[in-house]
Amino acid sequence: MNLSAVDWLIMLVYFTFVLGIGFALKRYMRTSNDFFLAGRSIPAWVCGLAFISANLGAQEVIGMGASGAKYGINTSHFYWIGAVPAMVFVGIFMMPFYYGSKARSVPEYLRMRFDEKTRAVNAFSFAIMTVLSSGISMYAMALLIQTLGLFHGIIPDHYIFHVSIILSAVIVLGYIFLGGLTSAIYNEVLQFFLIVAGFAPLVWIGLKNVGGWQGIKQTLPATMTHSWRGMAHASTNTLGVEWVGLAMGLGFVLSFGYWCTDFLVVQRAMAADSEESARRVPLIAAIPKMFFPFLVILPGLIAVSITSHATPAASTVTAGPAASAPLVDQHPHGIIPQKTNPLNGQPIVDSKGEPVYNYDLAIPVMLLHFFPTGILGLGLTALLASFMSGMAGNVTAFNTVWTYDIYQAYINKRATDAHYLWMGRMATIGGILLSIAAAYAATSFNNIMDALQLVFSFVNAPLFATFLLGMFWKRTTGHGAFTGLVSGTVAALLHHGLTIPVDAMPGIHGGWIGIVHRYPSDMAQNFWTAIFAFSVNLVVTVVVSLMTRPRAESELVGLVYSLTPKPVEHHLRWYQKPSSLAWGVLGLLVVLNLVFA
Repeated sequence: MNLSAVDWLIMLVYFTFVLGIGFALKRYMRTSNDFFLAGRSIPAWVCGLAFISANLGAQEVIGMGASGAKYGINTSHFYWIGAVPAMVFVGIFMMPFYYGSKARSVPEYLRMRFDEKTRAVNAFSFAIMTVLSSGISMYAMALLIQTLGLFHGIIPDHYIFHVSIILSAVIVLGYIFLGGLTSAIYNEVLQFFLIVAGFAPLVWIGLKNVGGWQGIKQTLPATMTHSWRGMAHASTNTLGVEWVGLAMGLGFVLSFGYWCTDFLVVQRAMAADSEESARRVPLIAAIPKMFFPFLVILPGLIAVSITSHATPAASTVTAGPAASAPLVDQHPHGIIPQKTNPLNGQPIVDSKGEPVYNYDLAIPVMLLHFFPTGILGLGLTALLASFMSGMAGNVTAFNTVWTYDIYQAYINKRATDAHYLWMGRMATIGGILLSIAAAYAATSFNNIMDALQLVFSFVNAPLFATFLLGMFWKRTTGHGAFTGLVSGTVAALLHHGLTIPVDAMPGIHGGWIGIVHRYPSDMAQNFWTAIFAFSVNLVVTVVVSLMTRPRAESELVGLVYSLTPKPVEHHLRWYQKPSSLAWGVLGLLVVLNLVFA
């Protein structure tokens, strides 16, 4: 790839602006509250864009583009089933608890609702998850830079991957270290608009070249262009999961577990300037979230449609990596390249010796295929912005949980606020270093969305059961929550260790204990891991809670739904009420599901 001076200039201006925001905000970081929670002074619309942009990391842009190429329009379920309903729920029901309780983090809310040991389990598991997620974003960015040859001729090829990881780490470290959460939020708003500006032309040009949506439907198998086609059975759709696994695993457990309990996104809403604003933040974010499949999934579908090797649409049930062996050849790979090991450049094959395709490159190869000089620089900057957003979001969540819920809670309880501010900056450095290690561990996946959903199934899925019972069943006890959370996490480990996707090798993909069941795809395994973790946690928490003494109701006011005064909305006009906004969002969601069914 040959970049012009204009392309390099666009990227240079972006990185200068990103670091400039950090330097500009450094003088406002006087207290730990300023650094970790942005002083709770950010307007709702800014927090709303940051709320969605914090999730617009590698998993959103590269991961969803990869899943679009691998699984088809079924990937839209991650939005229309696996995100928007949960975002509505967190805005209407959960933000009053988070914001009203004055908790500084999700683990701290768990301490207030249950006890210290429940907080400790979540704090440590969440810290690990944020490091892994940040590492995956870092890996994706380094892989992109290496594959596109951005530094070819400048740095020896065998060092590009390593240098790219270090470079991305230094830039994110710079603006988070200086400006904390405020810097991250305003950069995330900038990144949101960059992503839209960079990808909208890509989709428009790509659709023109493949004959629009009808051209895609004529090229690809039917189950790659219909979101609900073949969902009756796992073997008849590209995801390799039936509707029960989809609805429970993704639509309920993973979706609500992520959006309702993941401090990465909750932290953005908690930075709002009032409880009313905090409730609107997820609802504002849900509106653009609904339409992001057209920006990030469609390029993946286009990438497997613009080749003479694509097969005509199949009238039979289907295709894809999730299908059985005789149907795999029906899946068109288009311009998706074969995956190679970034450390040695060798092609990667599966257990049958078949090539493994690098779906993570669906959007990058689309940029190279369609964008001319100048616009290419804008597209690449949008990609790099998405990685920065994902990394920064996880790092800010990590430094907050480490400082408040681990360091202050268990290591140094009586330090000054200035000391905790210093520790937050040191935690930022530590989080970046751990993320670098996690980036190298992510090299064995050919779809980073598979890797991320695996992480979420271990951490967020069991945690959601704890939150659900804690917020809506006042009888839930601290002993029950702790035992259930540990049991759910262990259940996820056991399920992963005893199952494996078809054609995968035992190890990081599962089967490291033994193989008792094979799933059609990594995603199907992730969904069922989440279901097992949630179910075990739910049952164990209920049983142990019934055997132990609950807290007095007077101690649970503001922490349990039935004991908390409902938010007052009578002073608002109907269109200003969060509930009206929620109904409007859900109505649009139903329409989108019907159109692409």
